[in-house]
Order: sequence, then structure tokens, then C-alpha cells
Amino acid sequence: MALTVRVVYCRWAVGYKSKYLQLKKKLEDEFPGRLDISGEGTPQATGFFEVTVAGKLIHSKKKGDGYVDTESKFLKLVAAIKAALAQG
Repeated sequence: MALTVRVVYCRWAVGYKSKYLQLKKKLEDEFPGRLDISGEGTPQATGFFEVTVAGKLIHSKKKGDGYVDTESKFLKLVAAIKAALAQG
């Protein structure tokens, strides 16, 4: 069974959807066939780029994390995914 990764992003801000699609591809490359990744654009302007792994919020632009735009931010997600996969 695939692990659920959900990204909620601001649909109205330029570039957010492409950032989601880039992250999705990078995660799929890192964990081929092991993730169920979905993205949802918010109906209003929110500034969101929130990433949950197995229902747990791991990355939040709204809380100051910014985008997943550095290797350390990406590795934080990878660690959370590996931990969730290990728990089954």
C-alpha cells in the first residue's frame, strides 16, 4: 500500500502549482511506486505550501518553512517519509 503525501498550495499565486509538480516528481523519483501524492490548490489566496505525510504536517510555508527549495528541506520530507514507511 502506498504512503499518502498531500500538498496543499495556493492556487492563486504564480508558480505554486509548478513548485508542487516539481516536488511531486522529485519524491516519485526518490520513492518509485511507494507514494500516493496528491496536490490541492486552495480556493482562495492563502500563501499555503503545506506538505503532510501520512496525515502529519511536515512542512508549512504558512508557519515559516517557505517552499521546499533547499536540499535540507527536501531531506526533512524524505526522513519523514522513510519513518512513516518503516512504521507500515
